[in-house]
Amino acid sequence: MRLIVAITGASGVVYGKRLLETLRDKSVETHLVISRTAERIIEHELGVTKKALGRIANHDYEVNDWNSAIASGSFGTDGMVIAPCSMKTLAGVASGYSDNLILRAADVTLKEKRRLILVPRETPLNVIHLKNMLDLAKQGVLIVPAMPAYYHKPKNIEDMVNYVVGRVLDLFEIGHTLYKGWKEIQIT
Repeated sequence: MRLIVAITGASGVVYGKRLLETLRDKSVETHLVISRTAERIIEHELGVTKKALGRIANHDYEVNDWNSAIASGSFGTDGMVIAPCSMKTLAGVASGYSDNLILRAADVTLKEKRRLILVPRETPLNVIHLKNMLDLAKQGVLIVPAMPAYYHKPKNIEDMVNYVVGRVLDLFEIGHTLYKGWKEIQIT
């Protein structure tokens, strides 16, 4: 399996990092792109550099590298995940505005009818955000808001992050043990 992973400028870059770690552990080939704003957020929230995250991925591209393989539909992938997905990036994907490699890769993913998953991390949502999400959902994009469940009784932030990342993996049918599913929980 081969996936594109993008990390954009919204709080919650831990979702992208955890996704990359899990995909590496599952031997999924990853192609990473990080936005300029996300670079600063990665340093602030995670205390690591963009380069450190790049080492987790199989391939790491600069956000303006228009010569990269993922800029072309002829480069086959199984899909793309943008985690977290800023509202700016979501708006760009919704409008077909491809002014960087993240938006171009998402556009290619859509035009080639491949699975595209966005993990928006914003609150509250305004009408424009909701309209953009609805427009994308109508095109088959899967919107997975960074909203962890609590039925599995998370004990820490890592458990909540694992739930959201696990839901993304579920949508690609990648097996995992990041959280217990509803059927595995005994509610008394």
